[in-house]
Amino acid sequence: MTRWLDDEEQAAWRAFYSATTLLIDRLDRELQHDAGMPHAYYEILVVLSESEGRSLRMSELALQTRSSRSRLSHAVTKLEGRGWVRRRDCDDDKRGQFADLTDDGFAALAAAAPGHVETVRTHLFDPLTPEQMVQLRQISEAISETLKT
Repeated sequence: MTRWLDDEEQAAWRAFYSATTLLIDRLDRELQHDAGMPHAYYEILVVLSESEGRSLRMSELALQTRSSRSRLSHAVTKLEGRGWVRRRDCDDDKRGQFADLTDDGFAALAAAAPGHVETVRTHLFDPLTPEQMVQLRQISEAISETLKT
């Protein structure tokens, strides 16, 4: 039996969907305009920058960026072309590869970060009260937990 949304749930769903898609679109457009990279590339650089040795197996990078292996491989190829990422083979696994963040990639990330953070602050946090920010985190964590399985 279908559990249809009531009017309040429908309004909440549409507001959530609108806010998230508009925010992601704005982040992507501003990163593309200001730093010449889509948000997906920025996320790859961030994940690599936060990894030990600025390096991850491609399979782990795909998991952490919620990307298919083929989509990640295409993105890493583009990032390699810019000199921001370098691939290397795994010593213990002939099929595996690592993605390494280069110094140029780290510099590109460092240059893009201030504008990105300002966009996040302006469009996500500035409109909220401190209480709403806490609620946003709690709500987001609750939703994320149901989607991890």
